[in-house]
Amino acid sequence: MPHHLRSNEWCRYREGVTVEQPTEEQGKKKKRRKDEVQPQATSLVDVGLPQKISVPAAIPPNTRVTVKLPQDASAANTEQGPVLASAVAPSEPREEAGYYWGYGVRAASSLSTVITESTYQGGYDLTFGTSERGSPILDLTKSTPQSNSVPDFSHMLIVFGGVAGLEVAVEADEELQKIGVNEPKELFDYWVNLCPGQGSRTIRTEEAVWIGLTALRQVVLSKGKN
Repeated sequence: MPHHLRSNEWCRYREGVTVEQPTEEQGKKKKRRKDEVQPQATSLVDVGLPQKISVPAAIPPNTRVTVKLPQDASAANTEQGPVLASAVAPSEPREEAGYYWGYGVRAASSLSTVITESTYQGGYDLTFGTSERGSPILDLTKSTPQSNSVPDFSHMLIVFGGVAGLEVAVEADEELQKIGVNEPKELFDYWVNLCPGQGSRTIRTEEAVWIGLTALRQVVLSKGKN
C-alpha cells in the first residue's frame, strides 16, 4: 500500500511523524547579530527513510504529517542530511495522485447526521441502507432494469446497522421523528440485502462491511466517477 511503504520503495508522498530538532552546540544558543535575518522555522519529519525530512513549517514534535518529497528519488535516499520537502494535506495523495491513502473516521451523533454532516461539498450523491429486509443486492449488480437505474456518482454512502438493524437507530433519532421518518429505507436511494439467504440469525457488522463492499464492487467500478 502506498501509505505503508518500505524504506527501499519510492513514492513522492509519505506519512511521517515530527521529531525533536537537534540543539545548537549541545544546548548553547548561538548569538546572533541584531541585523541578522532570522532563519525560517523548520521541522524534522521521520518518514521511514535513511534520513529525516525537513519541512518549512513549525510543527510540534510527535505530530503526524503527510509530506511531498522531491521529484528525484535519489535525492531522498542518501544519508547526507535532511531532505527538503513540503507538508501537504492528508487528502492530496488521493486527490492529486490517485493513491489509496487509508481512511478517515468521522463520529456522528445520530443516523441523520451521518447523512447531513457529510464532509463532501454537496453531500453524498448515492446512498445505500442495508438490511435483511431489503432488496437482494444481485438485482443491482446483474444486468436488470433496476441495475441500469443506478446513476453515476462521486461520493457513495453505505450504512450498516447493528444486530437490531437500522430501525432502532431511526427510533432513537429525534430529528427523524420530528419530520415523520419511521422507516430507515426512506432515507436511502437503495435499501438492499447484502447477503440473501444468509443462513444465520444475524451477521456481525464487521462481517457485513466486507460482504457489502465486495457485493457493491461492480457498482463502484461501473458507476463511480473518480
